[in-house]
Amino acid sequence: MRKKILLSALSILMCFLQTFAQQRTVTGTVTSSDGTPLSDASVIVVGQKTGVRTSADGSFTISLPAKSKILQFSYVGSETQKVDVSDLSTVKVALKTSDQALADVVVVGYGTARKKDLTGSVTSLQAKDFNKGTYTSPDQLIQGKAAGVQMINSSGQPGGLSIVKIRGNATVTGTGQPLYVVDGVPLDGRSPRPGVDLGFGGGNPGSNPLNFLNPTDIASIDILKDASATAIYGSRAAYGVVLITTKKGKSGQSRIDFNESVGFSKISKRLEVLDAGQFRQALTYYGVDAVKNDHGGSVDALDAILHTATVQNYNIAMSGGNDNGKYRLSLGVLDQEGIIRKSGIKKYSANFSANLKFLESKKLGLDITIIPSQYIEDIAPVSNNAGAGGSLIGHALQWNPTQPLIVKKANGSDSLVDYRSNSIYNPLAVSDAIKDRSKVTTILASISPYFKFTDWLVYKFQYSIDYSTGTRRSSVANSIEVFNRLGFAAIGQNELTTEQFTHTLSFDKPIATNLNLNAVVGFEYLKYVNKGSNLNGRGQGGVPGGFGNYGLDYTNYIQYSNATNRSISSFIDPTQELQSYFGRAILNYLDKYILTGTFRRDGSTKFGKNNKYGNFPSVAAAWNISKEDFFKVSFINSLKLRGGWGKTGNQEFPSGASQRKYVFQSGGGQQQVTNANPDLKWQSDRQYNIGLDIAILKNKITATADYFNKLTTDLLFPTVPIQPAPPGGGVTWQNIAGKIENKGFEATVNVAVIAKEKYSFDIGANATFLKNSVSGLLSNIQTGGLSGQGSSGATVEILRNGLPINAFYTRRFTGFDKGTGLAIYPEGDIPSFVGDPNPKTLLGINLSGRYEKLSLIVNFNGNFGQDIYIETLNNVVNVGDIRGGRNIAVETFKSPVKESFGNPVTSSSRFIEKASYLKMTNATISYAFGNIGKSFQNISVYATGQNLFTITKFKGFDPEVNVDKGVNNVPSVGIEYEPYPSARTVTFGVNFSL
Repeated sequence: MRKKILLSALSILMCFLQTFAQQRTVTGTVTSSDGTPLSDASVIVVGQKTGVRTSADGSFTISLPAKSKILQFSYVGSETQKVDVSDLSTVKVALKTSDQALADVVVVGYGTARKKDLTGSVTSLQAKDFNKGTYTSPDQLIQGKAAGVQMINSSGQPGGLSIVKIRGNATVTGTGQPLYVVDGVPLDGRSPRPGVDLGFGGGNPGSNPLNFLNPTDIASIDILKDASATAIYGSRAAYGVVLITTKKGKSGQSRIDFNESVGFSKISKRLEVLDAGQFRQALTYYGVDAVKNDHGGSVDALDAILHTATVQNYNIAMSGGNDNGKYRLSLGVLDQEGIIRKSGIKKYSANFSANLKFLESKKLGLDITIIPSQYIEDIAPVSNNAGAGGSLIGHALQWNPTQPLIVKKANGSDSLVDYRSNSIYNPLAVSDAIKDRSKVTTILASISPYFKFTDWLVYKFQYSIDYSTGTRRSSVANSIEVFNRLGFAAIGQNELTTEQFTHTLSFDKPIATNLNLNAVVGFEYLKYVNKGSNLNGRGQGGVPGGFGNYGLDYTNYIQYSNATNRSISSFIDPTQELQSYFGRAILNYLDKYILTGTFRRDGSTKFGKNNKYGNFPSVAAAWNISKEDFFKVSFINSLKLRGGWGKTGNQEFPSGASQRKYVFQSGGGQQQVTNANPDLKWQSDRQYNIGLDIAILKNKITATADYFNKLTTDLLFPTVPIQPAPPGGGVTWQNIAGKIENKGFEATVNVAVIAKEKYSFDIGANATFLKNSVSGLLSNIQTGGLSGQGSSGATVEILRNGLPINAFYTRRFTGFDKGTGLAIYPEGDIPSFVGDPNPKTLLGINLSGRYEKLSLIVNFNGNFGQDIYIETLNNVVNVGDIRGGRNIAVETFKSPVKESFGNPVTSSSRFIEKASYLKMTNATISYAFGNIGKSFQNISVYATGQNLFTITKFKGFDPEVNVDKGVNNVPSVGIEYEPYPSARTVTFGVNFSL
């Protein structure tokens, strides 16, 4: 028996050794035709199911049977190439650019289109084009990357709201944000994070509704800019459409990808206020009582609430499959502290996708995507609309720098100074007293079965659900003089649900000689539900006082709050439904002449009963001039002229706004808040576009240029009733007369300056030149409300005929009287046009260089020609503060003329500054080690700096700012008021695969 076992073992061993001996290894590199290494290119053994992908430097190692002779190399955008490696152990492969392959990667509404078939204005960005670094949401990946797209990080709070405007500002009401579509699922565009007022002005900066997505999971972002490209989304596409495609599995050997990074952040720029020494000089200079206001110390209150924040980001992705089924599963953890104490975000995300094919013919397919996530925000008490006392930043700026923040008790222990006169709180005490945490949980899931009747006719059904819920638990300790030292607790909860049913039938086939038709028709139904509740209250009076001191968060026993000060509310918006029919047809004749027609008909429950349906058409054409026989310019590889016209809409107004709507009041009563308007309809945007695409010198230089003109009419606006209000009261949403025109020119140029096998250098730049104007209004619309003592109720922006939208309109300041120190306003209290917050020019510059395995990528972003109103200088650190022992701005103290205390705190052009800037958005240096052995592949290390420096004359924290100071649903633009400061971040990371 033992002999048989031994012989069997020897036989198995011999078979193994024989098999092993029949295996051989081939190594090599894969590059583009210009020598640039291609990362993630596919290398497959022909006739086998085995394969590998290239590393960051284009290298690969593959084991193949001795009898196998052919390797197949493929890469998106390149021609597939087969190489005989019978007698080779090392091979270098240069893949040629494929016009056909490049044509298939552009995502458009409800499908894809060949790039050569595009007639509209579309910017397509792949993962390699994205900004590098640690980001909480995918919109930050494209800042400075696309012409015509302005992106502003409006708050330095991690996870804070970003503002994206495509081709100018046309927002009268609502957010003016583009429609985001993730893997074919249109998003609601709102965050479920509840709002709360903690007694410091309320109105925390908003949370980004895209936070639930992991930027590492994004494969491509396609930006649809003109009406020809966006009209297929109809009444939601007035502000452009951003299509986000997540990564999917690929055929080949199973693979695990790792990405880990750690880093730190510090404040990038401060608004300068007096230090203790300067403050003492200022007391003497202004004749203020030093005995009363000099407390003998030296503190930096802003620095006390800031710290060096850490950031950690970990991602793992598993993928693989074959022609019958591909999968990808990713997991991500982000832990990013804010630079303000007790602020930050923790995010846990996952992404699962599967692409399956069934039947022997593989005509039946099923695509599945599931994206669950949860993020927890610790929110700093930074307010958009704080009064004279300011929010946390306001308190820190105004704190007397000679007054210690911490004092020693008689027993030697430390104690926070709680409260000073003139409503200024110790910012450390405020920070310690407030707990404000929100939790947002989201799941976006879709299932899409499809059937290919033929290679050219495909039916697809998509069902998706986007569910998100937000909870927020906030409290103010009774240790500080807010809410009469009784303490405060609040619990809020919101839910957003979107359901989608979409049917499409796609056709792609020549219908005559040299004439191809690419078409899609479809039906879509969407349902939106939004509801929430809030409970808050103050603590009990008497003993033990407030909520007591039990070491528990007040929200854990909010039922203990005083019933007379307790507030309970809940809401549910009227359910919004959207039913649509749509179609698009692209005719291509000889690859020279392309014609596109699009039509969508939307029926929305938001509209009035007399305007339930809206029609949104577009038409566009393109001419590939370089395909003509008469075109004989050898150095021009392609030349294409495009032109298009179309109409889109905007239904960004509250659900139920066209109906008579009521809210419940305490005690069981009801109050009408809106009046019915059966004629209410969508806001209309007409746009035409003329564009030119060119590639020269063997595609080493490519350029795109577009002229656009967008006219917005039928403006949506909530008209406030004349006082005294008519019976019923409430506002009436109407389509008011008026036009907003945005026109301009945008261009993108990419140059492969050097393209060698060992080294390369590329430059990319995009610029947009904008002009904006308002006309046809029957009455002016004011917005840009100010906050604080002497300014409450004042506005500094206006929508007025003949001016740009959101023009600064206030008193004109020309200086100080040298004798009296009083401000000079030549027109007195009569306001006038004094500035434009809309940038005239947008600029993006992208540089990338490589030497062998070392790479450097640098990205710049800039806005030019815009003005910003620094309300922080107006209301927080003005000269009058020093009389009350509060700090003031260095700029105020160093003014050439001694300002008089007699100047009222009033709005004027004095606080408007030119805010042009050029910012180094990010810079990344990386080294690709390649593969180590057979297990560790694609190893690379990198260091990334974000927000490294800004070239600007702006005196505030950051010229990239837009604090929400809207009035009556009309948003503001370009106002800076005690913002959460922006941070400079440096991270170090490693990538590798198994």
